[in-house]
Amino acid sequence: MDIAPEILSALRFWATVVVVAGSALAASVHALLSRETPSSAFGWIGVSLLFPPVGPLLYYMFGVNRVRIRARRLDAASRHGLGAHRPGANAELRDYSDLLDRRRHGLAAAGDRLSAWPVVGGNRVDVLQNGEQAYPPMLEAIERARRFVYLTTYILETNRLGKRFIAALARAAERGVDVRVLVDGVGEYYAWPGWRAVPLLNRRGVSAARFLPPRLLPPSLRLNLRNHRKILVTDAGIAFTGGMNIGDRHLAGRPGGTQDLHFRLRGPIVRQIEAVFLSDWAFATGRQTAIHNRHLPAIGNAACRTVENGPTRDTERLAILIQTAVAAARRRVLIMTPYFLPGPALIGALQSAALRGLDVSIVLPSKNNLAFVEWASRHGLGELMARGVKIFYRPPPFAHTKLFVIDDDYALVGSPNLDPRSLRLNFELAIEIFDAEGVPALAEHILAIIQDSRRYSLTELRRRRWPARMRDSFFWLFSPYF
Repeated sequence: MDIAPEILSALRFWATVVVVAGSALAASVHALLSRETPSSAFGWIGVSLLFPPVGPLLYYMFGVNRVRIRARRLDAASRHGLGAHRPGANAELRDYSDLLDRRRHGLAAAGDRLSAWPVVGGNRVDVLQNGEQAYPPMLEAIERARRFVYLTTYILETNRLGKRFIAALARAAERGVDVRVLVDGVGEYYAWPGWRAVPLLNRRGVSAARFLPPRLLPPSLRLNLRNHRKILVTDAGIAFTGGMNIGDRHLAGRPGGTQDLHFRLRGPIVRQIEAVFLSDWAFATGRQTAIHNRHLPAIGNAACRTVENGPTRDTERLAILIQTAVAAARRRVLIMTPYFLPGPALIGALQSAALRGLDVSIVLPSKNNLAFVEWASRHGLGELMARGVKIFYRPPPFAHTKLFVIDDDYALVGSPNLDPRSLRLNFELAIEIFDAEGVPALAEHILAIIQDSRRYSLTELRRRRWPARMRDSFFWLFSPYF
């Protein structure tokens, strides 16, 4: 029996309605159960329900954290655990009585439950100021490598300095060294088409890969999930990390140059940094590699720990560690960062420290390379200064330095900024340093810069003209997405 055209048309209509409504409802339920903040969940639920079928499709493309799913699968097959445990509230606490001062046991315990790695002693940490001090030993380490060179960077420019690194990496590959380079898929676009680092390296025999490169088919437009880590590890037992990318911009002596700090580490901590690179390499390429089995003797007095941060695991890990460190401070908290957009919890921790009578000083660049971040940051400074937190603007050139110090024996260094991107979205690497001998030099570095900086007053903030206040407030609204 033939079905009337009117009935077929009605069936098609209601089938379409069921599919569209079902997809919107499914996307909304998934967002409700999986998103980590109310604003994110509410936003995706609104988009899915108000704009079907486009909303659910956008959520499928951009809202589902496939990065975390993929990382968990790779973790299960990892070949370089190094005895790392699974962090969490019930993680076993290690005994650091022979390694750390008693007053830091609580902070170390928090790290045990936030990071997979233990605090290890016997490390040496050398501070390298600007590209002029950092790049020569990095290039020397590549030239001296005989077994492997692992390099991760957010930006690898192909200007004069970048070409020196590419040439050194190519020479190492020609010597039979296992050279691997990982460049962020978005950061690579800082170079002009045709001069991007990954194809240039591949043509010269270097194994180079992109981390989460954006593409349309299959859709992968995770522009916010960036590998912001800076890692160089060689078989000589040397690792470099910090805030510097690779390129002429980090030569502070050139016009328009950027000031920054980088760190050379030697000792047992190098194995942890190597493991982070191998984990990232497996994530980007799907190829698992065992960590090199070699002895790394004690070479210094610093106790260190690697802390990873990123959207594959606990996104609040680094933020909670910083808040815990602020709470553990007894005398002062010194912060230097180019981008300062703290969340409510960190704001509260800093206010509390200042109210306890601690010296809480934050050093920001007076000339920022991202003006909209500077404007958004200024909007939120009032509630800090009203509680006694001191804000200083250092003179140009732009300073890209990331440095966090409490008292005279603890520092956190590496790639993270104090903004939502670093603390929630980016893949970041930080190193905890427990060292009563070396950390005072880092504190003195900040204090010396404060002497040459301008203190920003609450009165000055409140005297801004209304166009500047409106501008700062407008960009502050979008600060979670910077």
